[in-house]
Amino acid sequence: MLGTHDLGWFVVAGLLLNITPGADFLYIVSRASARGFAAGVWAALGIGAGCIVHMLAAALGLSAILATSSLAFGIIKLVGAAYLIALGISMLWKSTPIAADRVPVAVAATRGEIFAKGFLTNVLNPKVALFFLAFVPQFIDVDSGSKVAAFVLLGTIFNVNGTLWNVFVAWAAAKTAARVRATASAMAWFNRVVGALFVGLGARLALTERS
Repeated sequence: MLGTHDLGWFVVAGLLLNITPGADFLYIVSRASARGFAAGVWAALGIGAGCIVHMLAAALGLSAILATSSLAFGIIKLVGAAYLIALGISMLWKSTPIAADRVPVAVAATRGEIFAKGFLTNVLNPKVALFFLAFVPQFIDVDSGSKVAAFVLLGTIFNVNGTLWNVFVAWAAAKTAARVRATASAMAWFNRVVGALFVGLGARLALTERS
C-alpha cells in the first residue's frame, strides 16, 4: 500500500511500542488522575501533535541531523531533559494536600496548558525523532517512488493508534483516580511520585548516548 510492506506487522509492532511506559505515559496518567478524563485526552492530543512534528521532520529528512550531528543531538537532548526535570520539580514542589473535593495545586492548569506541556514533553525528546528514523523506514519498499508519502502514511497510522491508546490510558487513570480522590493526601503523594519519575526520566535522557 503506497510503497509500504508488512503493514499488519507494522501496526502490531507500533502498538507494542506505544504501550511501553515512558514520559508521555506518565504525563497522561498524572493529568487524567488529577483532573479527570478530559484533561487526560488533552494531554494525549498534545503528545500526538508533538509526534506529528517528529514524523514530518523525519519524512522530510530534517531529523537525520539528530542522527548524524552530535552537537544537534546534544542540544535537543539537554533541552528535553531540562524540561522533564523542571516539570517533575514543579510537581514535587506544588503537590500539597488540600480539601478533599479539590485537586492538587500542581495540576490547576487550563486545557491549553495541558496540551502545550504534552506537546513539549514529546517534541523535545530526540529519542522520538530517532525512533521514527530507525523504525518506520523498515516498512517502506526500497523501490518505492513515493517514500515521503509512505513515511507519512506509516507515521500517521502509528500516531493514530498511539493516540487511541493514550486516550484509553487517560480513561483508565481517571477511573482509578476517582476511587481515591477523596483522600487528598494520597493524590498529593501520587503527584510527588510522578514528579520524581519525571526527574528520573529527564536525568536518564540527559545521559543518553546516540546509538
